[in-house]
Amino acid sequence: MNGDWLMRGRDGRLSVYQLSGEAVLCRVERGPGGPWTDPRTVGGDQKLHPVLALGQGADGYAHLVSWRPTKKGESGLVHSTHFRPRLAALDWNPIGHPDRTGDRTGRPAVAVDAQGRAHVFVRNGDGGVSLLAQKEKGGWEPWRDLKGRDIQDGLAAVTGERGRIDLYAAAPGTILYWRQEEPGAQPVLQEALETGVRPGTLRALATSADRTTVFYTDDSGDLCAWRPGGKPATLLPSAGPGPVTAVRCELDGHDCTLLAQRSASGRVAFAAYPTELESAGAWWTESGPRLPVDALVSLALDEDDRLVAATLSPSTGQLLLTGRKDEPGLALEAWRQL
Repeated sequence: MNGDWLMRGRDGRLSVYQLSGEAVLCRVERGPGGPWTDPRTVGGDQKLHPVLALGQGADGYAHLVSWRPTKKGESGLVHSTHFRPRLAALDWNPIGHPDRTGDRTGRPAVAVDAQGRAHVFVRNGDGGVSLLAQKEKGGWEPWRDLKGRDIQDGLAAVTGERGRIDLYAAAPGTILYWRQEEPGAQPVLQEALETGVRPGTLRALATSADRTTVFYTDDSGDLCAWRPGGKPATLLPSAGPGPVTAVRCELDGHDCTLLAQRSASGRVAFAAYPTELESAGAWWTESGPRLPVDALVSLALDEDDRLVAATLSPSTGQLLLTGRKDEPGLALEAWRQL
């Protein structure tokens, strides 16, 4: 999955989205802190490939994108909108293919602008990046080629605080950065950072009014942070092999960025530091039980802006949750299974 699969809806309730075979399932809080609904299928009976991109707009609506098989050897992208956690999502709507026809070209990424328009990014057959954007009054714009070469799988799309979209992509020896200058405009390639990047480790987060930060693991195994226009900063050694997840939250009265990652030991590792002040340093603290090797981690804030963390194992379906205790520091409650 690409994006936050633990989300707070516009009614304040948390939702969890997960892949299950050829379908996407959703579980929703019935009230603050639970209990939760049973899993239910999202988007109708359409059979999907096991891939899911997720994004959310300021309106709280969730946008889901996946690949579906169309005919032998070919696939197409589909999109669904989930307006409220307790309402059924719209059926999967076919939105095409970046090369018109063909098989899957990569994992999509989706971000939603201030006007509620989903922007779907995916690697195309030429090794560049293609974009499909919603129109404000319904329908979709034509596919646009954003260029790029030898793009690796695992795009990171993010909506800034002003509602404009940034895109990060890794290629051999570099990270490419596209920026949307005006609402509705096509993102333009702005900058390239020369750096080694482990494939599939990009994660982007809005960190100030005008800037976003991308986190990645470099060739040496260090977790790094980069904001375009500046130099990358090394935060600390990566806790594990996969990407981090990140959220901004208030810790003891300070605006902090909290990172989480499945560690090499199998537990969830957390690290926090003052937002955009990587020089302050950070260190990992592990929590919870040992998890399967495929376990994913996601972070969100509930309706009281209290931190909630979740882990999900696609192979076993095991879903665990914890929340921050009402005390100083980053003390967490005991992990519980849904």
